[in-house]
Amino acid sequence: MHSTSTRRDQATPSTTPAAGARRAWFAPAEWSGAFGDLGTLVPFLLAYIAVLKIDPAGILLTFGIAMIVVGLVYRTPFPVQPMKAIGSVAATHTAAGVALTAGTFHLAALLTGLVWLAIGVSGTVQRLVRLVSPAVCFGVILGLGMALMLEAVKMMAGNWWIAVPALLGTFVLLSRRRFPVMLLLLAVGASLALWQRPELGSALAAAPIGFRLPSLALDGIEWSQISVAAIVLVLPQLPLTFGNALVAIVEENNRLFPERPVTEKRVAISTGLMNLFAGSLGGVPMCHGAGGMAGHVRFGARTGGAPVILGALLVVGALFFSGAVETGLALFPAPILGVILFVAGSQLALGVCDGWQQKDDRFLLIVVAALSIWNVGVAFLFGIATQWLLRRKLLEL
Repeated sequence: MHSTSTRRDQATPSTTPAAGARRAWFAPAEWSGAFGDLGTLVPFLLAYIAVLKIDPAGILLTFGIAMIVVGLVYRTPFPVQPMKAIGSVAATHTAAGVALTAGTFHLAALLTGLVWLAIGVSGTVQRLVRLVSPAVCFGVILGLGMALMLEAVKMMAGNWWIAVPALLGTFVLLSRRRFPVMLLLLAVGASLALWQRPELGSALAAAPIGFRLPSLALDGIEWSQISVAAIVLVLPQLPLTFGNALVAIVEENNRLFPERPVTEKRVAISTGLMNLFAGSLGGVPMCHGAGGMAGHVRFGARTGGAPVILGALLVVGALFFSGAVETGLALFPAPILGVILFVAGSQLALGVCDGWQQKDDRFLLIVVAALSIWNVGVAFLFGIATQWLLRRKLLEL
């Protein structure tokens, strides 16, 4: 993509961690960075498992295997996340008055997989990406960072007296490069959860442990729901995925790890393949995302070891502890998840804030970022339209 060469010479060591790329894959900092995306992952997992009652074994197993494969293939802290628009619908269980079942979300994963696999293999994604200017790309990234921080503030507000000191302490400790900050945060979060809800300890102790494979999702799918899955779930997600989970993540990866670049075509194909796999085995729609990479990196990850570590833990949880998943997720209280999400958002926004010399570029960056706080898909389309007007002198600043 042409935008990477436009302005990456100004990156600083704090935002370009490629110098640490030769670190061992399973160093302590990789373990810390492995959990840097929990602020996004845990709330959506709770929605699917607690609200929709989807079998946690299928969700955790597909996420875990996808993370392991992605880490081994891309060799950077490349994230695997739930799709945001679809996951938000899962939290409410209905959309536009239409009742949604677990099978509807499995279908959505299959349809999403087919769409992105077709877009990637056909080369359509490369033609679409050429239409996008650097300012639009980085405006999406900046807006996503701000959106993550705003969402984090909401999560922290209920227990600000815990969250604010935790956030300040996290930033201080992150300046100590070798300190595994995330592991300390997780310990604080678990202690806080057990203090506020002592019954969690006994519930975890009583949870069944045993080997279990998820059932094939195709057996439980109602194919009559295919139009609902396509219209209500898949279509609204497409522009968001293109902006955040394709263009933005490629820019972020190639900025932070120029020695291990990825292409939009490759990411589109991997998005397609992992969704076809997820939909077949009881999983839900998943994607990559720039915010997830920012979280992994800010908490110490520099290699593919971070997603492999998290993926392996999820696979073990799926196969042996699926009966305790809902209770286990409660060990990540909202204020601590908010701290993690705020740090990820600040990392994402920090890397794109300087170096814009042209007034048109600054305007595009600002308006796309502002709209991305509300809706990434709309912001992305608006940015492309505004970019076209500016280039043809139909809009002057």
